[in-house]
Amino acid sequence: MNLKLVLKLVGRVMLVEAASMVVPLVVAMLYGESIAPFLWSILLMLIVGFGLSAIRAPGHFFTREGFCAVGLIWLITGVMGALPFYFSGSFPSFVDCLFETYSGFTTTGATILTNIEAQPYGILFWRSFTHWLGGMGVLVLATALLPSMGIRSHYLTQAETPGPVFSKLVPKQSKTSKILYSIYCALTLVEVLCLRLAGMPLYDSFIHAFSTAGTGGFSCKNASVGAYNSGTIDMIIAVFILFFSLNFAIYFLILSKKWREALASDELHFFLSVVGLATVLVMIGIYPLYSGLWESFRYAFFQVVSIISTTGFGTADFELWPRFCGVIFVLLMFCGACAGSTGGGMKCSRVLVLLRAIRREIHQIIHPREMEVVRLDGKVVPERTLHSIAVFVGCYLLVILGAGLIISLDGYTFSVSFSAALTCVSNVGPGLELIGPSGNFSIFSPLSKLVMSLCMVIGRLEIFPILILFSRSAWRKN
Repeated sequence: MNLKLVLKLVGRVMLVEAASMVVPLVVAMLYGESIAPFLWSILLMLIVGFGLSAIRAPGHFFTREGFCAVGLIWLITGVMGALPFYFSGSFPSFVDCLFETYSGFTTTGATILTNIEAQPYGILFWRSFTHWLGGMGVLVLATALLPSMGIRSHYLTQAETPGPVFSKLVPKQSKTSKILYSIYCALTLVEVLCLRLAGMPLYDSFIHAFSTAGTGGFSCKNASVGAYNSGTIDMIIAVFILFFSLNFAIYFLILSKKWREALASDELHFFLSVVGLATVLVMIGIYPLYSGLWESFRYAFFQVVSIISTTGFGTADFELWPRFCGVIFVLLMFCGACAGSTGGGMKCSRVLVLLRAIRREIHQIIHPREMEVVRLDGKVVPERTLHSIAVFVGCYLLVILGAGLIISLDGYTFSVSFSAALTCVSNVGPGLELIGPSGNFSIFSPLSKLVMSLCMVIGRLEIFPILILFSRSAWRKN
């Protein structure tokens, strides 16, 4: 393990995080608020960041270092990102600050705040900005710094990028990162413009655009998007949630004028089919509760895309809807968005491949002499990939069950404990009953909040970069 180079990389990323805090600092200045929480945080991160960056280290950097570095960086980024919350005095304890920050960077959107609108503008801006920074990936943002360190950034991005298969858009990873962030920034700015034209204040537009882009769900309103009571705003946010839930490689193919290849994606067809089917089923379930087809569609479609994309915005309290709808939302939490998007969950590509593997298994039981392969986008899925998907799903379920067991020590119902673990690992945000759209996570003990914070990071990094940190073999010199 090249620990010195890993720590040097941690220092570089810490400097990037310190620079990103300048934005909410400026917002706090514009609204006449205290900038001390951000100044102290930036100063502390600059001291530690420059200290770690000055470490002299050998240049060898491989998969093991990549996974360990990603795990450490995400854990430390959350701790440092919690400093403005702590120094502001807006949160009851440092554990709550950690929970809110990890919820932000991992784009989960779960909150312990009971009165969001009472918080300072700068703090709320940083809270949603963490969604935007974490959505595409902290390391994707920092990749431009890595070539100067002699690091093979492919190993880092491979460990951070969600999905069963990692592929670069262009040969150079640094150029791939620039392309991804260019698309990301462009979509974010277009959404800000659309929301502003729909009548949303400029500050609110940035807050909700950041949260939509990262598929996070933090709002500056207690009632989330429902506070605006606007069908136009609901539809704008819902459509952009869908955009950010798709694999960003699709946008690259479209920009490269490869429309046929982009639209031929099996995962895209599966994702849109699930969204369509779930919307229809939820519409049928809530139709008696609303006055007309349009209202039923408006609320059903928004909640469906918000949950499957793991954004977690709300325009209605689905805890008041038929339990049938709640079961659909739990299934959508498991499924998640597309691989290569900013969304969480197991990812539609994994679910689709798993379903096709099950179909193949059934076919081979009936016809044992026939050989059949699993395909995705017309290509044969290697057996190694099928094995890794099966292992991932098993680990995913074990983490949820283990976390749910610890959270259940707080004495809440199975639905609350299980949905808390599920929503954190899947990076969704709202859960069921007490932690539904109108609830929050302040009810849990410090131990449960720490467990859920770890679950958020595990879910965002898709388990293995964090599990590798607990492996003794990963820290051996050779």
